[in-house]
Amino acid sequence: MNLLLDTQAFIYFVNGDSKLSTKAKAAILDSTNIKFVSIVSVWEISIKVSLNKLDLTAPLHTLPSLIENNGFGLQDIELADTLKIATFPFHHRDPFDRLLCAQALNNNFIVITSDVNFPPYGVQTLW
Repeated sequence: MNLLLDTQAFIYFVNGDSKLSTKAKAAILDSTNIKFVSIVSVWEISIKVSLNKLDLTAPLHTLPSLIENNGFGLQDIELADTLKIATFPFHHRDPFDRLLCAQALNNNFIVITSDVNFPPYGVQTLW
């Protein structure tokens, strides 16, 4: 499976947080799955840290190594992803999540998320 972790799932995983479901953790640890973190999530984490809305267990500048050392690919934002958003109804207004949905649809990703706002866009999720 090609998996895209949403921002919260990525944070839970790298922090070893028990809030990450057993099923999600197993999918992430399964070496046959290809796993990605979006640059969208890095952007969201950076903004939340700068606003003091998120405390990470590791310094922000270590995000690239956390992504690489955990075997995740980094998914860039493509022009097609930004254009896809224009076709979406407003089930969800979070711009980061909407962009993750577009990336998932454009790249056939299953998104690791507990967010109930992803499936209405036709995004397959796993939690």
